[in-house]
Amino acid sequence: MSLNRPSKAGKNASKCSIAIVASRFNEQLVEGLLLSTLQTLQQEGIRTDSQVDIRRVPGANEIPYVANVLGETGRFDCIIALGVVVAGDTPHHEIIAHSTGFGLQKVAIDNAVPVINGIIVTNTEEQAHARCLGTINRGAEFALAAVEMAVLGRELDEFSFGPNSY
Repeated sequence: MSLNRPSKAGKNASKCSIAIVASRFNEQLVEGLLLSTLQTLQQEGIRTDSQVDIRRVPGANEIPYVANVLGETGRFDCIIALGVVVAGDTPHHEIIAHSTGFGLQKVAIDNAVPVINGIIVTNTEEQAHARCLGTINRGAEFALAAVEMAVLGRELDEFSFGPNSY
Protein backbone atom coordinates (compact mmCIF):
# COMPACT_ATOMS: atom_id res chain seq x y z
CA MET A 1 0.00 0.00 0.00
CA SER A 2 1.38 3.35 -1.02
CA LEU A 3 1.14 6.23 1.40
CA ASN A 4 2.97 8.56 -0.96
CA ARG A 5 1.19 11.80 -1.84
CA PRO A 6 2.12 14.99 -3.64
CA SER A 7 2.85 18.15 -1.73
CA LYS A 8 -0.05 20.57 -1.34
CA ALA A 9 -0.15 23.08 -4.19
CA GLY A 10 -1.64 26.00 -2.25
CA LYS A 11 -4.10 27.07 -4.96
CA ASN A 12 -7.03 29.47 -4.50
CA ALA A 13 -10.14 27.57 -5.52
CA SER A 14 -12.72 30.06 -4.27
CA LYS A 15 -14.14 30.58 -7.78
CA CYS A 16 -14.12 26.95 -8.85
CA SER A 17 -17.13 24.77 -9.50
CA ILE A 18 -16.85 21.06 -8.72
CA ALA A 19 -19.11 18.14 -9.66
CA ILE A 20 -19.04 14.92 -7.65
CA VAL A 21 -20.48 11.68 -8.96
CA ALA A 22 -20.86 9.20 -6.10
CA SER A 23 -21.87 5.55 -6.21
CA ARG A 24 -24.50 4.15 -3.84
CA PHE A 25 -22.94 0.67 -3.95
CA ASN A 26 -20.83 0.10 -0.81
CA GLU A 27 -22.69 3.13 0.47
CA GLN A 28 -21.14 3.46 3.92
CA LEU A 29 -17.64 3.45 2.45
CA VAL A 30 -18.52 5.91 -0.31
CA GLU A 31 -20.19 8.19 2.25
CA GLY A 32 -16.93 8.25 4.18
CA LEU A 33 -15.07 9.29 1.04
CA LEU A 34 -17.70 11.91 0.23
CA LEU A 35 -17.66 13.43 3.69
CA SER A 36 -13.88 13.68 3.70
CA THR A 37 -13.90 15.13 0.19
CA LEU A 38 -16.47 17.78 1.09
CA GLN A 39 -14.69 18.75 4.31
CA THR A 40 -11.43 19.23 2.44
CA LEU A 41 -13.10 21.22 -0.35
CA GLN A 42 -14.55 23.54 2.31
CA GLN A 43 -11.13 23.92 3.91
CA GLU A 44 -9.81 24.93 0.49
CA GLY A 45 -12.37 27.74 0.18
CA ILE A 46 -15.07 26.04 -1.88
CA ARG A 47 -18.64 26.59 -0.68
CA THR A 48 -20.12 23.13 -0.83
CA ASP A 49 -23.69 24.46 -0.77
CA SER A 50 -23.29 26.52 -3.97
CA GLN A 51 -20.10 25.44 -5.75
CA VAL A 52 -20.46 21.66 -5.56
CA ASP A 53 -23.02 19.60 -7.47
CA ILE A 54 -23.38 16.03 -6.14
CA ARG A 55 -24.99 13.34 -8.30
CA ARG A 56 -25.67 9.77 -7.13
CA VAL A 57 -25.54 6.66 -9.27
CA PRO A 58 -26.27 2.99 -8.50
CA GLY A 59 -22.70 1.70 -8.82
CA ALA A 60 -19.21 2.52 -10.03
CA ASN A 61 -19.94 1.38 -13.56
CA GLU A 62 -22.48 4.20 -14.00
CA ILE A 63 -20.10 6.95 -12.88
CA PRO A 64 -18.40 7.64 -16.26
CA TYR A 65 -21.75 8.18 -18.02
CA VAL A 66 -22.92 10.82 -15.53
CA ALA A 67 -19.45 12.38 -15.40
CA ASN A 68 -19.56 12.71 -19.18
CA VAL A 69 -22.98 14.36 -19.17
CA LEU A 70 -21.78 16.82 -16.51
CA GLY A 71 -18.53 17.41 -18.38
CA GLU A 72 -20.40 18.25 -21.58
CA THR A 73 -22.19 21.12 -19.81
CA GLY A 74 -18.98 23.11 -19.45
CA ARG A 75 -20.16 24.26 -16.02
CA PHE A 76 -17.52 22.51 -13.93
CA ASP A 77 -13.83 23.14 -13.39
CA CYS A 78 -13.32 19.58 -12.21
CA ILE A 79 -15.29 16.37 -11.69
CA ILE A 80 -14.62 13.94 -8.85
CA ALA A 81 -15.73 10.31 -9.24
CA LEU A 82 -16.27 8.46 -5.94
CA GLY A 83 -16.91 4.75 -5.66
CA VAL A 84 -15.69 1.60 -3.95
CA VAL A 85 -15.14 -1.77 -5.65
CA VAL A 86 -14.07 -4.69 -3.48
CA ALA A 87 -12.85 -7.96 -4.98
CA GLY A 88 -15.12 -10.95 -4.71
CA ASP A 89 -14.86 -14.52 -5.93
CA THR A 90 -14.78 -13.54 -9.61
CA PRO A 91 -12.67 -11.03 -11.58
CA HIS A 92 -15.67 -8.72 -12.01
CA HIS A 93 -13.97 -6.04 -9.88
CA GLU A 94 -11.08 -5.94 -12.35
CA ILE A 95 -13.46 -5.36 -15.25
CA ILE A 96 -15.13 -2.50 -13.38
CA ALA A 97 -11.79 -0.99 -12.33
CA HIS A 98 -10.38 -1.01 -15.86
CA SER A 99 -13.53 0.13 -17.65
CA THR A 100 -14.30 2.98 -15.25
CA GLY A 101 -10.69 4.14 -15.25
CA PHE A 102 -10.65 4.22 -19.03
CA GLY A 103 -14.10 5.84 -19.15
CA LEU A 104 -13.18 8.61 -16.73
CA GLN A 105 -9.98 9.39 -18.62
CA LYS A 106 -12.02 9.58 -21.85
CA VAL A 107 -14.45 12.00 -20.18
CA ALA A 108 -11.55 14.25 -19.20
CA ILE A 109 -9.96 14.23 -22.66
CA ASP A 110 -13.20 14.52 -24.65
CA ASN A 111 -14.60 17.36 -22.53
CA ALA A 112 -11.37 19.13 -21.58
CA VAL A 113 -12.29 18.96 -17.90
CA PRO A 114 -10.14 17.31 -15.24
CA VAL A 115 -11.64 14.16 -13.75
CA ILE A 116 -10.34 12.79 -10.48
CA ASN A 117 -10.65 9.01 -10.37
CA GLY A 118 -11.72 8.45 -6.78
CA ILE A 119 -12.93 4.92 -7.36
CA ILE A 120 -11.22 2.84 -4.69
CA VAL A 121 -10.50 -0.73 -5.82
CA THR A 122 -9.35 -3.14 -3.13
CA ASN A 123 -8.84 -6.82 -2.52
CA THR A 124 -10.51 -6.82 0.90
CA GLU A 125 -13.15 -5.00 2.94
CA GLU A 126 -10.42 -4.08 5.45
CA GLN A 127 -8.42 -2.30 2.75
CA ALA A 128 -11.52 -0.43 1.62
CA HIS A 129 -12.34 0.57 5.20
CA ALA A 130 -8.83 1.93 5.79
CA ARG A 131 -9.04 4.10 2.65
CA CYS A 132 -12.58 5.36 3.14
CA LEU A 133 -13.19 5.50 6.88
CA GLY A 134 -9.82 4.80 8.47
CA THR A 135 -6.32 6.15 8.59
CA ILE A 136 -5.68 6.48 4.83
CA ASN A 137 -7.70 9.57 3.91
CA ARG A 138 -8.22 9.19 0.18
CA GLY A 139 -11.24 11.54 0.13
CA ALA A 140 -9.04 14.45 1.21
CA GLU A 141 -6.47 13.49 -1.42
CA PHE A 142 -9.13 13.46 -4.14
CA ALA A 143 -10.36 16.90 -3.04
CA LEU A 144 -6.87 18.39 -3.06
CA ALA A 145 -6.17 16.95 -6.51
CA ALA A 146 -9.48 18.41 -7.74
CA VAL A 147 -8.64 21.86 -6.37
CA GLU A 148 -5.23 21.85 -7.98
CA MET A 149 -6.53 20.65 -11.34
CA ALA A 150 -9.53 23.01 -11.32
CA VAL A 151 -7.30 26.02 -10.74
CA LEU A 152 -4.74 24.79 -13.26
CA GLY A 153 -7.52 24.30 -15.81
CA ARG A 154 -8.68 27.89 -15.30
CA GLU A 155 -5.09 29.10 -15.69
CA LEU A 156 -4.66 27.10 -18.90
CA ASP A 157 -7.95 28.46 -20.28
CA GLU A 158 -6.76 31.98 -19.65
CA PHE A 159 -3.40 31.16 -21.20
CA SER A 160 -5.06 29.61 -24.28
CA PHE A 161 -7.81 32.12 -24.82
CA GLY A 162 -6.64 35.27 -23.04
CA PRO A 163 -7.93 36.96 -19.90
CA ASN A 164 -11.22 38.01 -21.49
CA SER A 165 -12.29 34.56 -22.64
CA TYR A 166 -14.91 34.20 -19.91
